[in-house]
Amino acid sequence: MVGALKTNLAFLKRQGIHGILALGSTGEFLRLEIAQRKRLVELAIGCTDGLPVIVNVSDIRPSIVSDLARFAKQAGASGIALMAPWFYPLSQADLVEWFVRAAESTDLPFFLYNFPERTGNRIAPETVAAIADRVPLAGIKQSGAEFSYNRVLVKLGQEKNFVVLVGSDTRIGEAMELGASGCIGGLANGIADLMVQIYDAVKRGKPTEAAQASERISVVGKLTDQLEFPLNVAALMEARGLVPGHPKSVVSLETQHRYGRLAEELRANFQSWQLRLVDEVAVHGAASAAS
Repeated sequence: MVGALKTNLAFLKRQGIHGILALGSTGEFLRLEIAQRKRLVELAIGCTDGLPVIVNVSDIRPSIVSDLARFAKQAGASGIALMAPWFYPLSQADLVEWFVRAAESTDLPFFLYNFPERTGNRIAPETVAAIADRVPLAGIKQSGAEFSYNRVLVKLGQEKNFVVLVGSDTRIGEAMELGASGCIGGLANGIADLMVQIYDAVKRGKPTEAAQASERISVVGKLTDQLEFPLNVAALMEARGLVPGHPKSVVSLETQHRYGRLAEELRANFQSWQLRLVDEVAVHGAASAAS
């Protein structure tokens, strides 16, 4: 699957993305052995030709977090991201200590990664502020359903000098108008070109130029909501001609059929929108370079 990963990363770079979050939620890092995570970090950094790579070092064990942070530094990562521990509830005071001690163990730019629907522990605004007061905080990736929290985080970031990166793929323009610096989203694995169009239009102060891209991302979002995460992102990638790899968990025949139907429906939309598949993009790029 190394070849597929290289192809996928090359495809993303051609779409104009500005960086990679390695081993995020979409990457199913929880289902990988530590050695596999380290190998994927090496591959991601080696295949992106200088694009910034932030490595998600999340784990429920502090020793593993520290080990992955050290490895990310050695491998040439541009920063690390850390989620709250999951399953067991933590007080906000304990969350502060969790993040501060991790940040103190590295000299890489440090990003909080808030995804309470997955971890069960929400990073409250006063906790973010307390962390930023004690250690240098580069930013926070805000994922999940609480979109309004971006407004609070943006204001706090302006006070404490850190950026906000949203995980709301279908609401990039809206989030940037609130003051978010950008988006790190799972849908980028298959439709990075649409997301970059929106980002560029907003940065130029002409968000209406991305209206069509926004409408199309909304369609993709509604379709992918029909299947559980992260299989829905894998189906999206397959519909675009990419190889997402084998599922890392048990998948029923029923879900396999739903997966296939979603990939077919997404592919039909891409064809009607004249979005080239990965092989077509590569051929077009080669032709452009040769002309």
